[in-house]
Amino acid sequence: MVAGSIHVGAVAPDFKAKATNDQLISLKDFRGKWIALYFYPKAFTPGCTKETCSLRDGYRELQKIGVVVLGISLDSLETQKRFKSEHRVPFELLSDEDKSISKAYDTLGLLGLYSQRKTFIIDPTGKIATILNQIDTNHHDQQLLKVMKELQGMK
Repeated sequence: MVAGSIHVGAVAPDFKAKATNDQLISLKDFRGKWIALYFYPKAFTPGCTKETCSLRDGYRELQKIGVVVLGISLDSLETQKRFKSEHRVPFELLSDEDKSISKAYDTLGLLGLYSQRKTFIIDPTGKIATILNQIDTNHHDQQLLKVMKELQGMK
């Protein structure tokens, strides 16, 4: 995938990644569902911890409207497992150590050392419905819930 080809309306790049439940997850596994794929720079850093805990706290509400939440960073699977366990995260976190997913979604940051903080909303047909570039790490759950309800035609 060519950098910059990620845009609203494009088919979301498929991927396979090891998740914190030790399963190999593919984006295609969730076809027919709304997906919030959020990229974060690094587990255990203040902003990423706030963002992930916000999504953890709002996860039940997101589930009620049929949203699958997946978090992804360049951290190792073992680091992701510790992060998930320590913060009681109810959804899967994915390891992108080889940077292939971050490259496909054009989220690699400075020198490729981390992923930029972005959330891709993928619709049930597998297309990118919207991209959130301005993330409120303290209230990402509410930000996401509002956008999801708008996309689904709810109030």
